[in-house]
Amino acid sequence: MARPEVLDRIKEAEQDADDIVAEAEQDREDRIAEARREAEEIRENARNEAAELKEERLAAAREEIQAEVEAILEEGETERERLRNRAAERESEVVEDVLERFTEAVHAQA
Repeated sequence: MARPEVLDRIKEAEQDADDIVAEAEQDREDRIAEARREAEEIRENARNEAAELKEERLAAAREEIQAEVEAILEEGETERERLRNRAAERESEVVEDVLERFTEAVHAQA
């Protein structure tokens, strides 16, 4: 094989090697870009899932709080009614006591 042919083949082999390296580098860059896109998609999905979970937990907490508020209000209403009934039961007794004290006070001043 003549020397120019050898040089041409070497140049072709070097060009092929350069092409392979460039293609490998481009493939690497493409894979990195795809991995970054996938990672961003995963992060976005995780953010969305976290936001949904947060909303679900907040809704559940609000329901629980509302139920507790209603229970407390109901308990307060029951206690108020109990006190009202107790006061009504003692009304005549209190009126008699007040009249007796008033009468005593009037007699004490005379």
